[in-house]
Parts: sequence; structure tokens; C-alpha cells
Amino acid sequence: MSAEVSSVTDLAGDLAGTYRRTESSGSTVDPAVVEADLAAVLRDGYVILPDLLTADELKAIHDDVDSLLNLKGRNNFEGHATQRVYSVLNKTRSCDRLAAHPRVLALLDRLLMPNYLLSMLQVINILPGEAAQMLHTDDGFYPLPRPRKALSAATIWAIDEFTDSNGATEIVPGSQEWGSQLPQSDSERRPVVMSAGSCVFFLGTLWHGGGPNRSTAPRMAVTAQYCEPWLRPQEAFTLSTPHSIARIVDEDIRRMLGYSIHPPFIGQVDGMHPKRLLEASE
Repeated sequence: MSAEVSSVTDLAGDLAGTYRRTESSGSTVDPAVVEADLAAVLRDGYVILPDLLTADELKAIHDDVDSLLNLKGRNNFEGHATQRVYSVLNKTRSCDRLAAHPRVLALLDRLLMPNYLLSMLQVINILPGEAAQMLHTDDGFYPLPRPRKALSAATIWAIDEFTDSNGATEIVPGSQEWGSQLPQSDSERRPVVMSAGSCVFFLGTLWHGGGPNRSTAPRMAVTAQYCEPWLRPQEAFTLSTPHSIARIVDEDIRRMLGYSIHPPFIGQVDGMHPKRLLEASE
């Protein structure tokens, strides 16, 4: 017979008896590197992580994604001259490494609670002639007043080189600390110039937006966004991702899709750990 409990905190391990929390691959990153990255994020709201993808990985993403770029944005936020691919996990494996790169997870391990969730994985291809996107924050849709700790974080990966003329993401450094203040002018925007294969990691409270593409070529990026484990993600991955895919992605992604428990029982299914769904459907 199990012991009686006196508070919900005593239940913290009950639903994880069979499926213990797995260690993030972020633990493999040199702590000195992570601490330097973290210091930049906490100071400026963002950090550029250079040259994390190889030329072969970039080519594989282009090869897999180019044929999926058949729809443009539905409004000026999505971009009338911007192509987007949603539910990327269902369409290609070439972006998995971006969603679960150890250098990114190492930062998330320090900024968010254990078993944080993937909130969005999306391809964004800004075409020539696109205007600048409105500045926004990625966790602004959570109705909690600022200033506050970020509830989410995001990466934007340069699949093509980001320049100051081809639609590079623009950020407002330091704005992660703002309260109700809004950006006052375009002069506050700073383009994130970086080589293909690099990514910019930023807090969900940082003001940012896509830049205008004044060049003659598209600018492709992949964004992976993450949130605290007790929040609702932007994409309902446990609904949109078939069990067959949840079984083949690596453990970091599977955990971030929601096949995990935020103690004591957020994320449970029929009173049990959600990984049992994958067993039951085999």
C-alpha cells in the first residue's frame, strides 16, 4: 500500500515511476560555453550562436522544405510576401536537430523549468519585396503583466545568410526588461546579421520582428520556440503529431512534445504517464 500524502508536493514522483525524467542533451555542452551564452542572454535578451549547422545539413533542409513552400501569409503579421510551413515535424526529419540542438537545450535547461515544452517549429521564407514585420514578443499572448521573467524562449535559425538587406530578424536589445513600454521608432531595431547555419536565441519577452527583404533572393529561416511546462504551447503537438512520429524522434524532442510530466501530474493521460500512449498504439 502506498504512503498517504500531506500535500501535492508529496506526489511529485508518482507518475514518473516507470518513465523517469531523462537528462537533456544540453548537459553535454561545456559549462563555460553555456555560462557565457547565458550571460549574454540575461544582459541583452539574446545571443547569436554561430555556425552550428554544416553545409550538408543546410542543403538537406533546403531540399526537403523547398517543395513545401506553396502558401503565403494570410495577413501582414504572417507576411503577404512570406511563405510559412507549419507542423514541420510531420513533414521532414531534417529540422529535428534544430529543435533539439544541445547548445540551445543547455540554455533552456537554465532558463525554464524541467520538462519545458516545444511551443512551435516553423519554416519562414521571406521573399523579395516583403515589408518589415511588426515588432512583437513571443510570449505576449500569455496574459501576465510585465516586467516579469520570460515564460518562453525562441531560436531563429539562418538557413540562408542573414544580412541587413534580406529580411534578417530585427531585435530591440535590452527590451526583455521593459514593463508596459512599447518600441517608439524603427531606429530601435537592430538586424541580426549572421552566417547560414547560425541561430539567434532570445527570450520570449524580447521585442523583435522580421526585417524587410530589399534583396533579390528569398531568406529562409527555421524558428523553434519553447515554453514553461505548465503553459499551453502554440501548437498542440500531442494532437498534431502522430504516434508513429513521436516514437522515432529523439528523446529530447519526444519529451518536449508533451510526453513528459510536470510534477505532480500536469500532462497525465487517464491518470498515467503520457508515454503509455505510445506503448498502447504499437
